[in-house]
Amino acid sequence: MNNPLNTDEIKRVLEAVLLASAAPLTLNDMKKVFDQELNNELLRRLLEDLRGEWQGRGVELAAVAEGWRFQTRPEFQPYLDRLNPEKPPRYSRATLETLAVIAYRQPVTRGDVEEIRGVAVSTQIVKNLEERGWIEVVGHKEVPGRPALFGTTKQFLSDLGLRALAELPPLPELARDLVASLGVEPPPEAE
Repeated sequence: MNNPLNTDEIKRVLEAVLLASAAPLTLNDMKKVFDQELNNELLRRLLEDLRGEWQGRGVELAAVAEGWRFQTRPEFQPYLDRLNPEKPPRYSRATLETLAVIAYRQPVTRGDVEEIRGVAVSTQIVKNLEERGWIEVVGHKEVPGRPALFGTTKQFLSDLGLRALAELPPLPELARDLVASLGVEPPPEAE
């Protein structure tokens, strides 16, 4: 058995495994790399220390829904886009509306989504969102036919840089941003 590591050594190991990992790591994932027993409180404190040490750099240590990861700071995205000029996948308005309904109203059935949107939801939209890892079946509604209930995944939250659904923008704020991005006048407020 190796000698126990001191906190500075533990922090350096955490930094190395987080930088080398392709996916976010949970506290339990991080504990597996050490021979000695570490408690969550110590790990969180060391992770917060690391986060502070990386402030003001091009990369930051972030806590997301799936765990902890190093990621580039959002303000450097334009430079990264020049390095990798590939365009991110574009999603249809129907796909984004379906995802928004699921995110804000989950758990929902496909029928619930159709009722809210006012149009049918194609099987392909649901399949694409499932393949992307953004939605999953979280149960079945106790009605005849037992339709699937959909909810968002931890991957969805991580891809958006969120830790919890509570961090989604409030619906009025989201609607205002959407109206602004479309360049149309908002509807008059009811008095």
